[in-house]
Amino acid sequence: MVDKVYKKELPALRDALEELRENFSNLSSKTDWNELRIEPLLKHLRSLEQLLESKEFSRESSRLTRGVELFHSDLEYFRTNVRGLEKVLQSEKRSLDRRNKEIERYRTNSHSL
Repeated sequence: MVDKVYKKELPALRDALEELRENFSNLSSKTDWNELRIEPLLKHLRSLEQLLESKEFSRESSRLTRGVELFHSDLEYFRTNVRGLEKVLQSEKRSLDRRNKEIERYRTNSHSL
């Protein structure tokens, strides 16, 4: 059961993080969210995916079912970070839109003088 949930959830979370990485790359943010949060999360996630595919993991699966809450906490950790980064991305986009509007307003006003 544990590895089925992981096999389903981890790739979806990886895809979400990779999409966030791309979206943050397209912004001119003062904070490098890719280096600060996204890359470390992707590294951690990839290591869990490698562990899932290892022979050692498959041999331990009967014992691992007793530790299901530990696996659940990993998934919650990634989900929480993805949700948080999505909020930060929306905030960064709004901030960028405001800056662009101010610049445009300034250009328009300076040309009309």
